[in-house]
Amino acid sequence: MTTPQVEAFLEMMAVERDASPNTLSAYARDLSDAEAALGALGLMAADETAIEAWFAGLSLRGLSAATAARRRSAVRQFYRFAMGEGWRADDPSRRLDAPKQGRSLPRTLSREEVVRLLTASAARDGASGVRMIALVELAYASGMRVSELLALRVEAVRRDPAYLIVRGKGGKERLAPLNASAREAVKAWLIVRDAARPEKAPDSPWLFPSGTTANHLTPRRFAQMLDQAALDANIDPARVSPHVLRHAFATHLLEGGADLRVVQTLLGHADIATTQIYTHLATDRLTQVVNRHHPLARDD
Repeated sequence: MTTPQVEAFLEMMAVERDASPNTLSAYARDLSDAEAALGALGLMAADETAIEAWFAGLSLRGLSAATAARRRSAVRQFYRFAMGEGWRADDPSRRLDAPKQGRSLPRTLSREEVVRLLTASAARDGASGVRMIALVELAYASGMRVSELLALRVEAVRRDPAYLIVRGKGGKERLAPLNASAREAVKAWLIVRDAARPEKAPDSPWLFPSGTTANHLTPRRFAQMLDQAALDANIDPARVSPHVLRHAFATHLLEGGADLRVVQTLLGHADIATTQIYTHLATDRLTQVVNRHHPLARDD
């Protein structure tokens, strides 16, 4: 059960910091977990010893370093807010050290695998195949997050734009480019989409509507569709997800010589350090190419 103080904190995050629904949901879960673990004390009465014991217990529960770091951040921000409101005179989370996280490289696909994924999508019958091609082409051409992709409104693409204006994390807007292949896929989908609408029925505002005009396709459903396309393309479904298409977009741009700052802007990353992780993927791939094809790198 959410306390009034936590509700006030979440309201502040929504109004003053323009936090996304996903971010608010994550904060609510993290703070609720802390409240439950602290028992009768709760966040408002817990002292440093109780907070440190709660935090130490996260690893004992098998939670990853990334999850523990996110929960630490949620609790620390909550206490800063509580002090600002005058509810507490101290911050019992001030001595919590961030858990050490090993650098994990994002999963990605090769260019050939992306082509196979599109070929498998094209082999589907009827509207589902046309829709799947449009989804994959858009994701791979623009690097949009899945939430941004599925929230696209149909009027945004009616005039065949060369780029889209996307509202990303924190309400920040950026340009998402569309190549010729993605634009053709969208045009093909619009024809099928419009033809499928019953006569005189209201049009859905979404480019990719779900079964009802009130909602758009869900990330879960898109992920399921990608799993099937991966199986059809003889790719391990565990290696494919909507976010992996975003990783492929960034990695292939850097492999092709794109400037890191440009890729940062296209992805909507606030910090270039987040983008730099893709340089490791690109470097590893280029090293493999040199080792495989350079005459002095061969064993024979």
